[in-house]
Amino acid sequence: MTPQTTALSTAAPAAHHSADEVPGAAADPAYRILVFSRTTGFRHSSIDEGVTALRDLGAANNFTVDATEDPAAFTTANLARYRSVVFLSTTGDVLGAAQQTALEQYMGSGGGYVGIHAAADTEYDWPFYEGLAGALFQSHPAIQPATVEVEDRAHDATAHLAGTWQRTDEWYNYRTNPRTTAHVLASLDESSYSGGSMSGDHPIAWCKDYAGGRAFYTGGGHTEESYADPAFRRHLLGGIRWAAGTTKADCRPETGYTPLFDGTGTTGWKQAGPGGFTLADGTLTSHGGLGLLWYDAREFTGDYSLKLDWKLNGDDNSGVFVGFPASDDPWSAVDNGYEIQIDATDAADRTTGSVYGFRSADLDARDAALNPPGEWNTYEIRVTGERLEVFLNGRKINDFTNTDPARSLAQGHIGLGKCLDASGGTWEDGTPVHLWTCHTGPNQKWTLP
Repeated sequence: MTPQTTALSTAAPAAHHSADEVPGAAADPAYRILVFSRTTGFRHSSIDEGVTALRDLGAANNFTVDATEDPAAFTTANLARYRSVVFLSTTGDVLGAAQQTALEQYMGSGGGYVGIHAAADTEYDWPFYEGLAGALFQSHPAIQPATVEVEDRAHDATAHLAGTWQRTDEWYNYRTNPRTTAHVLASLDESSYSGGSMSGDHPIAWCKDYAGGRAFYTGGGHTEESYADPAFRRHLLGGIRWAAGTTKADCRPETGYTPLFDGTGTTGWKQAGPGGFTLADGTLTSHGGLGLLWYDAREFTGDYSLKLDWKLNGDDNSGVFVGFPASDDPWSAVDNGYEIQIDATDAADRTTGSVYGFRSADLDARDAALNPPGEWNTYEIRVTGERLEVFLNGRKINDFTNTDPARSLAQGHIGLGKCLDASGGTWEDGTPVHLWTCHTGPNQKWTLP
């Protein structure tokens, strides 16, 4: 779902966007993708509709689609022309040994892979491909409606969705669970349909960094109707954009986190100082001036990892505070803790990824990892003793060690600070494995092991 804008923001009236376009973001640089749909087993009648949908998405989003069923397209020289390769409901053994080698080299040089539906019913005897797809097909029940639970609403493939997504499709069971090797974006509620066989943990869309490149898979897309569904088309677009490297995301596997905010309430959180946040439809919207929303239900000691998603719509000033004592005075967090900044337009030691006023981020790494205003970003803030590491969309951008005896990262609270002039920001809840973050973007998700 799209985040709300705060009442404090001033902006021109929003332009109308088709569901095939990326709303609110700058146009991607032009690129090409290769769509491969060869079948040596079952052939899906929806392949033609899939190719048409991908061509439509390309026309609206500045990429060119070359569609083929000829494995001869898989040469090192030819694959180098493409930012991503889409396996559209391929089945069986579709590549020879030399072509497999070319795809392995392509991924090793930073290429992108997108697997759609029966891409998981492909190349069972090629271990590299099983790792690329993330999991392989085992069985499926009849086509039927099911509830898709969206676990990560920061990735471009799922940012347009609510917490649950009602879809009718052919729902694959997989031979293995990809959760330990991939970052799960969405899973199936097995109680919402008949025939699920993955013991209640049933990933259906995921992404991963693999062999030097990027790999995205979605289990949807069996039916012809899928490719006329605006939400599913936008899901495919997000996967293509990420695989092509035009948008960034943290696709590291994620387990062991506890939610501190689930989008339904702010129990355990307390406002210090002026301003505040309103919660509607899983979105927290900031209002007012300098203030701090902090987690007073628990003080954190020892080592932990905090994850959160955020999105800036402009020049908003806000950050995530860690390691401060309980207080109703927001300045206590400033004076006794450390702030990891979100705003990208200030001085080097006060910009995105900086430990505010103490240590700049690695700006080259930050710039390479940062999505622009209007798109989601994900932080991991990792505290190990007095060491604080900051990861932006999965890439390490800061490494800071506290040496001030008056401050301590090893003990304290966490919170979201905001300091506004004439604009505000928006937050929106993320997956239920996370916590949440400071003012300015949507999709709070913070996590602690």
